[in-house]
Amino acid sequence: MHTKALLLASIPAATAAETILGAYIFSRHGDRTTKAYSPTKLTALGAEQVYLSGSWYRSRYIDEKSSTRINGISSDLADLTQLSVTAPVDNVLQGSAGNFLQGLYPPAGSVNSQKLANGTTIEAPLSGYQYIPVNTAAAGTTTQAESSAWLQGNSGCPAAVNSSQAYFQSKEYLELLGSTKEFYQNLLPVYESTFPSANATFKNAYSIFDYVHVSTIHNATIPSSNLLTPSTLQTLSDLANIHEFGLAYNASSPIRAVVGSVLASHIVSTLNSSISSPSSSQKLNIQFGPYGTFTSFFGLSQLPAVSQDFTAIVDYASSMTFELFTTSGSPTPSADEVFVRFLFANGTASDSNPAKAYPLFGQDKTELPWTTFVSEMNKIALEGGSKEWCDACGETTGQCAAYFPEGSASVSEAKKGGMSNAVAGVIGAMVTLGVVLGLQALILGFGGLRLTKRRKQGTGEVMQVPATKGTSVSDTSSVQKV
Repeated sequence: MHTKALLLASIPAATAAETILGAYIFSRHGDRTTKAYSPTKLTALGAEQVYLSGSWYRSRYIDEKSSTRINGISSDLADLTQLSVTAPVDNVLQGSAGNFLQGLYPPAGSVNSQKLANGTTIEAPLSGYQYIPVNTAAAGTTTQAESSAWLQGNSGCPAAVNSSQAYFQSKEYLELLGSTKEFYQNLLPVYESTFPSANATFKNAYSIFDYVHVSTIHNATIPSSNLLTPSTLQTLSDLANIHEFGLAYNASSPIRAVVGSVLASHIVSTLNSSISSPSSSQKLNIQFGPYGTFTSFFGLSQLPAVSQDFTAIVDYASSMTFELFTTSGSPTPSADEVFVRFLFANGTASDSNPAKAYPLFGQDKTELPWTTFVSEMNKIALEGGSKEWCDACGETTGQCAAYFPEGSASVSEAKKGGMSNAVAGVIGAMVTLGVVLGLQALILGFGGLRLTKRRKQGTGEVMQVPATKGTSVSDTSSVQKV
């Protein structure tokens, strides 16, 4: 997030009476190359960011000396029956997960060795490197998700795409599109090789921000860099935050946040197994995904009411954790003796930037009884690929085809459901962005700054809004390129 420092207290250490039963970590990838040049690639800086984050989580959940160690988890050698690690088929996300795991379970040296029948001792290569598999994420994602500038590009949900498209018809969007035109046009020289004048607008707020942001990290020299003042960069960031929150969440059209709903379902089912089957369940679940999933979940779980910083794009290597614990003193407590704590670290988790606890769903405490947590999560959850998901998304093909026999009445009903979500999105777009309107007065004051052009020639790629069912390519051309 690039607006202001998040509020609330530092991470709580588990008390002597607490036993950590399991945890679910959702992390963003590390630093990468710009989306303007596909495919994106994880950088050395990005690998370091997620590696250090993995090391911090090791100190919290894995280290034998930690007071917050997950009960019964292996400390030196990774026990694959205790871990589940997933990421979409994407080189940035898969690579980030692999580097995170090396921080979580670093090379074990002679501990990771094997004595053969003939008496020979063999140590695993690379000083006992631990090969922890990263599984492919389930339905609802597509390959190379990080190469797409379209936030709903990997949701697989037509109704979510329709709902996000409705944002481009909202009063807030149209006002900013007009009021920031001069600001983006004055910055044109810095990115005109990639974003020509017609595309240098608020329509591509995130893509432009990403291009400039990556340049400031990796380009040793930028022509006329004196014009890249802190206020200019902040304005680019603020506009990108508003743009992406508008696409990721809408209170009146919750299907827009479908990726957050799918995550919520997975979190509940995963943590539930730690209670119902503690001896056979995986104790630590880790999933990597894009920033949009954070934004959608934040909106659904009412975190913007805690701080408007939860409407901003999370930094590289950010992570949110759902920590399952009990104060009963029993390693196998009943459900009513279990609690959940939500933690969030914006950027790489470390001793200097530890994860902090925040209250979910408008609660006044950061520790929720398991039953309350499940009740609130089930209000926003959708299991990916389920009949409920297919109905909500208006999807009848692919993985949903089994629920909708060809020619059945249920097919038209499902499609009708998808359209109703789009209509709801148009209405909801008029009200939800009130949480970020306070930024606009600041943003409007920075029109007129002028930057100079980068030397590298770009691809001209801009955010593409895909056509959805019942919509031809020509119907969406006006929103594909602005």
